[in-house]
Amino acid sequence: MTVYGADAVCASCAQVPPAKATAEWLEAALTRKYGDRITVRYVDINQPQTGQDRLFCDKIKADEYFYPLLVAGETILGEGFISLRPVQQYIERQE
Repeated sequence: MTVYGADAVCASCAQVPPAKATAEWLEAALTRKYGDRITVRYVDINQPQTGQDRLFCDKIKADEYFYPLLVAGETILGEGFISLRPVQQYIERQE
């Protein structure tokens, strides 16, 4: 899973924790429940690492998505305020 975001909080998401903190929280919560099977990586929207990263980062910059944006493969699991329940439901459907 990948969390896309930036150091600055999204202007439209004033009540949302920073994206990096969201990635750390999500990784801790998922590791407790699923162990090492799930990994969460954080990508700064200004420093995409892969072609897919670039695609999502460009869409965030074009205001198509809010950040933090959580993506698993090509499936968007959440944007702005990330909730744990839909993420767990997605993981359980994949198993």
